[in-house]
Amino acid sequence: MTSVMWFRRDLRLHDNPALRHAVDDGAVLPLFVVDPALWGPAGPSRRAYLVASLRSLRDDVPVQVRHGDPREVVVAAARAVGATRVHVAADYGPYGARRDEEVEKALADAGIELVRTGSPYAVAPGRVRTGSGGPYQVFTPFSRAWREHGWRGPVAAPDRTGGVDWLALDDAEELPDAPLPDGLALPPAGEAAARARWEEFLERVADYDEQRDRPGVDGTSRLSHHLKYGELHPRTLLADLEPLIQRGSEGAQTFRQEIAWREFYADVLHRRPDTARDYYKAEFAHMEYDDPGPGFEAWCEGRTGFPVVDAGMRQLRATGWMHNRVRMIAASFLVKDLHVEWQHGARHFMRWLVDGDLASNQHGWQWTAGCGTDAAPYFRVFNPTAQGTRFDPAGEYVRRWVPELAAARKPHEPTAAERRAGGYPAPIVDHAAERTEALDRYHRLREQRAG
Repeated sequence: MTSVMWFRRDLRLHDNPALRHAVDDGAVLPLFVVDPALWGPAGPSRRAYLVASLRSLRDDVPVQVRHGDPREVVVAAARAVGATRVHVAADYGPYGARRDEEVEKALADAGIELVRTGSPYAVAPGRVRTGSGGPYQVFTPFSRAWREHGWRGPVAAPDRTGGVDWLALDDAEELPDAPLPDGLALPPAGEAAARARWEEFLERVADYDEQRDRPGVDGTSRLSHHLKYGELHPRTLLADLEPLIQRGSEGAQTFRQEIAWREFYADVLHRRPDTARDYYKAEFAHMEYDDPGPGFEAWCEGRTGFPVVDAGMRQLRATGWMHNRVRMIAASFLVKDLHVEWQHGARHFMRWLVDGDLASNQHGWQWTAGCGTDAAPYFRVFNPTAQGTRFDPAGEYVRRWVPELAAARKPHEPTAAERRAGGYPAPIVDHAAERTEALDRYHRLREQRAG
């Protein structure tokens, strides 16, 4: 039997059940479709990383590339090799799920079956349910039910020594050009890089609970982009964490909770696809917001005059990544100091983040903005100076990304003279005044809703 393996967010050999099923069928056409609906909005970071990841995958699998609408391209590719099945890992995102339904219909019309096996998650969205059969609205009970549901163990990679019969297309196309903007450097891509990073992090996962909120140290896994493109599957991580958790490692337990957060947000977006753009709590759409203006531009460019905010925004533009604690600080500043709606910030993040995952990004923003699931109360307004001093006490992070303050005695609280000496701007807003303004707007919203 001949089949197609349509790669999407699963650019790996190990623990790839859809690939194993395709290989078990017989001869396989390994296919990647450059979909304009996804390629266009991706932004330079994700485009360049995706191309690098596909090049890495080609070291093991002769992936054939075609450009165009998957509803047409996948059917044509399957017909070209006489395939009777197309294997995929299920996509639960708003666009991906709709696309796959349409591709499935087009394939069925051609007498070809679409076979979904696995997903980018340890537990597929929609599987974890309350006792009454409904979805969870809050993370903590979800995470308990998610652990109780469990997940199967990883599967081995196809046996390449057995000689997989890879097929090729006569009219396969080249990977698209994906130039990097000046000043942007991305991490190594591919399954080997992902596994190397994971093995290195496992050596220090015991410290994760204490180090993860400190942006000035290498305290996090930096696996988010590898998970985004499926170069590594969360089942692999969970299998390796289990022995450490059984031995009482708090760091390993905390890291497992972060995996659960990722799966919770995927579950939320699956059942509420509207929240990719709209408010999870609809009443917050009636809050008073300001249009993006010069302050928003200063925020995007890392020149707000608040050192930890600017450090994060510059790290984003230089590396395609930002430390999670700093993401929350930067998001709070935009929404509650500049009073700009969260969608503007989320869109900027999605443009530049290598790990730009729609569910995690949009719902992380809504959490900080006070309008999402388990949201931080709106009246919780991050003080960027206090947050920076607390989580970057020695100022390593700020000095790294805001070199204008390298000589400042207290880089989170530079004096006016230190700002002038380094050419660093004064704060664009008075945080205390804007905090009061944000709370006033929140109280007016509550009064309107009550009236």
